[in-house]
Amino acid sequence: MVLRFFPQKEKYTPEKSQLTFDPKQAIPKHIAIIMDGNGRWAKNRRLPRVAGHKEGMETVKKITKHANRLGVKVLTLYAFSTENWKRPDDEVNFLMQLPVDFFDTFVPELIEENVQVHVMGYEQYLPAHTQDAVKRAIEQTATNDGLVLNFALNYGSRAEILTAVKGIATEVQNNHLAVEEIDETVMGNHLMTGFLPEDLRDPELVIRTSGEERISNFLLWQLAYSELFFTKALWPDFDGEHLETAIADFQKRNRRFGGLDKEEKK
Repeated sequence: MVLRFFPQKEKYTPEKSQLTFDPKQAIPKHIAIIMDGNGRWAKNRRLPRVAGHKEGMETVKKITKHANRLGVKVLTLYAFSTENWKRPDDEVNFLMQLPVDFFDTFVPELIEENVQVHVMGYEQYLPAHTQDAVKRAIEQTATNDGLVLNFALNYGSRAEILTAVKGIATEVQNNHLAVEEIDETVMGNHLMTGFLPEDLRDPELVIRTSGEERISNFLLWQLAYSELFFTKALWPDFDGEHLETAIADFQKRNRRFGGLDKEEKK
């Protein structure tokens, strides 16, 4: 029998020469992450895809703690989209079990870290055991007032916007809201980030791992003025150094929100 050894691809290390993280400069209050690359991470190691998802959950733990200690107020993680049901049944079943295993082991640490768990998405369509795990985690961390760990679970932004529009239309139809009263604040209140204070609803920084440069139906309304950062790092390899590199890049950005700098106005 001939044994063959397949070299693992090297972990992607961010270029630090031009991006120096400064903890004294602005830290994004709300960071959203499209966690991509679990399957490729596993494939590179000749492992089943589910091994990548399991390792990805370990990354969630590390990044949550690191973001909390940096002073981030909200960390929104794209965990499972409304389109992910199209994946093979075995993979979907594993992904539905992950929150159960994750919260059962990690909630004590979240309580110690003063992290509050929230989930946005169409939870009612999740399996009962997944719903129960989510509910327990939310209840057990409800009194924490540190970082909000917000999982987008069975979430899709187009569906979210349609649901919000239908809710607003129903209020108008029932004479609870006048058409003239509909503005961005009303829309924001009906979106799934409406539970957050108004100044924290829109992520200042959106990170996507794995080298893909797509939004993938994520927070389409909320990221209108978000800074986007794409990294080649696969999600299971993403660590505190990668997070600080993304924030360092954010700190270099000139955020004008459609206006002009003071110098440009002169």
